[in-house]
Amino acid sequence: MTNTLNGTLIRTVFVAALGGSLLGFDTAVIAGSTHGLTQMFNLSPSELGFTVSAALWGTVLGAMAAGSMGRVLGGRTSLLILASCYLISALGCAFSSSWTWLLIFRFVGGLGMGGSSVIAPVYIAEIAPAAWRGRLVGAFQINIIGGILLAYLSNYVIGLFALGELVEWRWQLGIAAAPAALFLLMLVGIPQSPRWLVAQGRLEEAEHVLRKLGSEKPLGELASIRASLEADAGPSSDRLFQWRYRRPILLALVLAMFNQLIGINAVLYYLNDIFAMAGFDRTSQNAQAVAVGATMLISTLIALSLIDKFGRRTLLLVGSVGLAICLAAIATIFHIQQYQSTLLMFLVGYVAFFSFSQGAVIWVYLSEIFPDRVRAQGQSLGSSTHWVMNAIVSAAFPVIATQSQSGPFFMFLVMVILQFLVVLMFFPETSGVRLEDIQRRLGTTDGPENPVAVAREAQ
Repeated sequence: MTNTLNGTLIRTVFVAALGGSLLGFDTAVIAGSTHGLTQMFNLSPSELGFTVSAALWGTVLGAMAAGSMGRVLGGRTSLLILASCYLISALGCAFSSSWTWLLIFRFVGGLGMGGSSVIAPVYIAEIAPAAWRGRLVGAFQINIIGGILLAYLSNYVIGLFALGELVEWRWQLGIAAAPAALFLLMLVGIPQSPRWLVAQGRLEEAEHVLRKLGSEKPLGELASIRASLEADAGPSSDRLFQWRYRRPILLALVLAMFNQLIGINAVLYYLNDIFAMAGFDRTSQNAQAVAVGATMLISTLIALSLIDKFGRRTLLLVGSVGLAICLAAIATIFHIQQYQSTLLMFLVGYVAFFSFSQGAVIWVYLSEIFPDRVRAQGQSLGSSTHWVMNAIVSAAFPVIATQSQSGPFFMFLVMVILQFLVVLMFFPETSGVRLEDIQRRLGTTDGPENPVAVAREAQ
């Protein structure tokens, strides 16, 4: 495919990346609704935690099912189904008459979040020119952060109308129906992935799509896709859980677990509650949440511009130090019940250091440490681990914070210190290293008993 971008390709990537905006919006919008939901349904701390995590358990299932759905239905059709989940969830939450129905519609929204977190990046990668693939797939991640910022901004604007806590949360959760409906309509106009069309034997359609996306040699690219699919269908292609993949598996599990154990999504989901614990009123809570969201977006953009220059491991180590300082300060503020006016500064610093390190590194690192034949399985493992830990930590946060306001932050601090030590001792640097060399360092390359690998090495 050509290294230039034409209008059809740009429009298609833009539409697919909107799935990231909805994911970010649905992830963070709950932050402004927790108090209203607690009042409306008389929720205990554990019930509030379950309400927040209900979407995340749906996300786990959606992420696990996304691979099979994408293979059977293709990226565009899968995204249409997932967009429908977003729309149904937003409308259902807005009109929920009971806590049970709210949980059901939160779970449906989670299915959309989990599925789109896998399907959309893969779809973009399959249609993008090689020279632009990293930046175009990165647009999905930037859209997630942009969606988080929009959620906080939406909560702030809705709060200005003084609708009352028993009504306000319905608007905050229901407003997502508008972008979900727009996403659903825009998806109708984008093509199926050429790679999926070839896999279905629809070669003429695949060639037509390649031409629309700007391919200068569609027939040659068609042949390349067919050869790639035939190679991937080889008999040894591979199970992920083998002894030789133990190092990348452990790295993926550890990185994904620490990503949540240091508390980022618990902080994002309960941001308004955290400001409330420090004595800020509702308007101040929403305004300060917007500042946190803006910081995330700026920090992510900076990190993505530096990740290849300074390296993944370096960003993780530097970020861990900054996170530890900010978490120590936040925990101390709640422990001694003083200096609450500085809370925003340290929360902004915490979010900035996370976005600069873990937030930018995790998905890039996961895509590099696994060999081609098990890369999708490895990314699915890392993603599922990430969402499971997210659900557990988010469900536990309000329960622990009720017992001790400083407790969760001291726990996150311990996890950050452990992360620093583990990364320092065990994580290899992958920046600037060829994927083949990374596999040799991790000991995952095929041995001489694999004739296919030997033949490839000889070429």
